[in-house]
Amino acid sequence: MILDLFAGPGGWSHALSILGVRDIGLEWDRWACATRAAAGQLTLRTDVALYPVWPWIGRTVGLIASPPCQAWSMAGKRLGILDQPLVHQAVTDLAAGRDTRDRLRTACRDERSLLAAEPMRYLNALNTAGEPEWVTMEEVPDVLPLWKQYAAHLRGWGFSTWTGLINAADYGVPQTRRRAILLASRTRTAEPPAPTHAQAAEPDNLFGPGRTRWVSMAQALGWGATDRPVPTICAGGGPGGGPEPFPSGSRKTLSDARTRGTWAPPEDGRSVQPRKEGPDWAARHDIPEDRPVDQPAPRTGAAHRWAWSLRSNNQAHATTRRADEPAGTLFFGHRANECTWVAQPTTPSDGAWEVVPDPIRITAVEAGILQTFPSDYPWAGNKGQQFAQIGNAVPPLLAAHLLAPHVNRTLNPDDFTLAA
Repeated sequence: MILDLFAGPGGWSHALSILGVRDIGLEWDRWACATRAAAGQLTLRTDVALYPVWPWIGRTVGLIASPPCQAWSMAGKRLGILDQPLVHQAVTDLAAGRDTRDRLRTACRDERSLLAAEPMRYLNALNTAGEPEWVTMEEVPDVLPLWKQYAAHLRGWGFSTWTGLINAADYGVPQTRRRAILLASRTRTAEPPAPTHAQAAEPDNLFGPGRTRWVSMAQALGWGATDRPVPTICAGGGPGGGPEPFPSGSRKTLSDARTRGTWAPPEDGRSVQPRKEGPDWAARHDIPEDRPVDQPAPRTGAAHRWAWSLRSNNQAHATTRRADEPAGTLFFGHRANECTWVAQPTTPSDGAWEVVPDPIRITAVEAGILQTFPSDYPWAGNKGQQFAQIGNAVPPLLAAHLLAPHVNRTLNPDDFTLAA
């Protein structure tokens, strides 16, 4: 069997299902397990750090691991960086059959840091039976030195190994998500898959096939090459669980949602006032309360054709990308990590007063598609729980590229239909 540690909502498992193979996932999070169950994936709800290794010995062909990244991620406090010496020590000890986890864990600044050493506990036990045949591991870029340490131990056990950083956009994912990867195999030369996409399209040449231009968010979401991208608003709470501006179950386009930002002169004709807004609305938009009526009436989207960009989170260094580009890395799981669509003008103003449309939170369906999950993937839990799963998952399309050589399958990218 193929063993998937920290299986999450099924990024690796969905990739394997597309390739015609199944794995069994170990996962603790309740809602990720519920998502996996709804997607028909085999799962043991358990703590990877406590589950025994002996049931897997003699029956495991492949091992996959994507340990939780919150302790190492740019989106978190990054205490895992400070804990790196302890994690390296744990890997060294576990590779030699010494379990010092309890002692090292008490010294860690983030108790999750040591989870990155857990795969070595499984690998050391499996190696006694000459298993597994192959290993694939994925994490945030700062974990690369740890993957190099893993690789050194695996080479000593007869594996060919490769470690490095890859960009998910180079494999057709509509997101420039950079990840540290470890590939190892006992039966073939470990090497990364050949990239299929590039920032600028490359034609075929004498040395091999060309590369397609990076997939944009608009392409993935089915907005089309010439259509005006229009994000949608979906009720039921935002990524942090907050309310949405429409009744539960509604789904409206931006043009419907923002009609409250239009302007019209009052019946007496003396001035132009904002309609159906609170008393502070004009001040918030830097518009005088009693602008003379002979000035041009402000209007939403009349002088500008609004284009949409995705802001990856609410932090100062957040990446903002136009819809005709891939997204930056999607961060979720905390209120400060909400992804929002923001409007930007594409044509010069004619001097008329205008109201910039408010930012709109990305929906779980849209976020899932940008991670290359199908639009009907059965995310379980409330909005916050769904977004946390999506942000932590490995993009299935990237996973499929990494796994296909190990399972002797040919990947057909057309099997990943992204648009809703």
